[in-house]
Amino acid sequence: MDATNLIPLAKGLTIAIGGIGPAIGIGLIGAKAMEAIGRNPEATGKIFVPMLLGMAFAEAVAIYALVVSFTL
Repeated sequence: MDATNLIPLAKGLTIAIGGIGPAIGIGLIGAKAMEAIGRNPEATGKIFVPMLLGMAFAEAVAIYALVVSFTL
């Protein structure tokens, strides 16, 4: 088996493994934020911005995995 045959597999595994963590993280962030807003609706303004920042940072990890996949 030649190493060039394994490149598509490496790319697929990189983006799959690199994307599963941020996907779970974004789901948990959204779920916990909605739970917190449901318990205390007046805190929506204080919860929304940190929620979006957390989601953006988690998404950045997935984008890094995509960049690594493209560079392989």
